[in-house]
Amino acid sequence: MKKIKAGIIGGAGYTGGEIIRLLLLHPDVEIAFVQSASSADQLLSDVHTDLLGDTELKFVADHRMDIDVLFLCGGHDAARKFLKENDIPDSVVVIDLSQDFRHSDKNTASGRSFIYGLPELNREKIKVAKSIANPGCFATSIELALLPLSAAGALRGDIYINATTGSTGAGQAPGATTHFSWRDSNLSVYKPFAHQHLREIAESLKVLQPELASDLVFIPQRGNFTRGIHSAIVVRTDESLETLLGLYENYYSVHPFVHMSRREIDMKQVVNTNKCLLHLEVSDGKVLITSVIDNLLKGASGQAVQNMNIIFGLSETTGLLLKPSAF
Repeated sequence: MKKIKAGIIGGAGYTGGEIIRLLLLHPDVEIAFVQSASSADQLLSDVHTDLLGDTELKFVADHRMDIDVLFLCGGHDAARKFLKENDIPDSVVVIDLSQDFRHSDKNTASGRSFIYGLPELNREKIKVAKSIANPGCFATSIELALLPLSAAGALRGDIYINATTGSTGAGQAPGATTHFSWRDSNLSVYKPFAHQHLREIAESLKVLQPELASDLVFIPQRGNFTRGIHSAIVVRTDESLETLLGLYENYYSVHPFVHMSRREIDMKQVVNTNKCLLHLEVSDGKVLITSVIDNLLKGASGQAVQNMNIIFGLSETTGLLLKPSAF
């Protein structure tokens, strides 16, 4: 089989580095180039030091289009600008990791219509897509926790969400809230009730439950760890735990990266993997749904590769069967 030729724009950041790491080990992909204006002519391993010994590729300042798939790993608003300024052939699949095209009223640019790239919601649409808007990290964790309930029309009343993310969720650029001495041994709330991922979460849930009128009460937190997201979500229910477990297990039976656990879960079980683990507890007419993912993999670069696999007719898990560090 001819290898898929991949290009990466904005490869010096965290998501770019994870895309590179995954594609270097992917049996069906060849990296054609990795672009970075700030790191041009440097070895990839000079910037992403975990790649030392794995590749002699260097960053390039420009890009070319003799490729099959293009990953856009720049900051928000960068993807829309890139598409406007560059002529990308219709044959090239574009997978954007920013928030530029995630919303239904902003999902078109330069003749392309972007499909929201959550495989557990839109797999059939992704199969025939040429442009993918990769979901946000918080959004992925929360949506995967709620999709089975929305598919059953069972979301009612306010939905209460507390979710904590690692420092890599803030990107690689240094800032006051990513500085080690501030973040270490610390915990803080940010953007309560107003996080940018709320809209895409609501839109995704309404795909399956159009009449949804619930308020999403979302309290995001910054954790004192590097990577991962731990989400705890409370929803009203009249169902028993066994009924809900059956609902979830049935929904995710055809989705290889989402797993139900009858034991309590922790974040280390998924760090360095493309998995999402879910755990349910029922008490006094409420269900607590715990969801854990790696924000850089299932919440970003791993999901982007998963979408690529689906589009090119590969097994969804190709290059993504990763083991968590666990300790």
